[in-house]
Amino acid sequence: MRILIVDDHPIVASGCRAVLADEGEIEILEAADAEDGECIFIVERPDLCIIDINLPTVSGFELARRILERAPEARIIMFSMNDDPAFAARAIECGAKGYVSKTGDPDDLVEAIRAVGGGGTYLPTAIARSIAFAGPTLAQSPLSKLNAREMEILRLLSAGKSLSEIAWLVQSSYKTVANTSSIMRQKLGVKTSVELVRLAIDSGVA
Repeated sequence: MRILIVDDHPIVASGCRAVLADEGEIEILEAADAEDGECIFIVERPDLCIIDINLPTVSGFELARRILERAPEARIIMFSMNDDPAFAARAIECGAKGYVSKTGDPDDLVEAIRAVGGGGTYLPTAIARSIAFAGPTLAQSPLSKLNAREMEILRLLSAGKSLSEIAWLVQSSYKTVANTSSIMRQKLGVKTSVELVRLAIDSGVA
């Protein structure tokens, strides 16, 4: 199996290699950002992608969108420090077949690779239980009101990017990004971009 790991921390890729050392014939490909990850995917067509959500430029959600737009059959596991069930829900919404928290059990990643690599899906038991029983709590989370594209724009706003920069990064028009920003403010009940950024920080998106 050929696995593409997209993460800007070399220690994570090294850790993945160590965890997968006993898993038979596995070739690891590495990228440190979404742009390199997309290029490697196009050229190498790996069997599986493990993508960190918090990448330096656009997020793992945006990279997953680009990969799946190009190859709808792609098998993607989202990998994140955040174990908020809202993030896992957005990962599933954007087409990922698995979600693993970096703070969880290392065996979760191995199980996810086996499941998703075999054509299935995977969520760690704790996260699956959180989603199943979150009920009103998950619905009340600000993040639950946003789709994956809106979360991406919110993250970039919180990183200090202008609407023009965001439009270029997410390969969209300025008008579309501006409209999306306005829709987000309405959804979240805030009036300014500053309030949006504050909410992003409080929710762990930034």
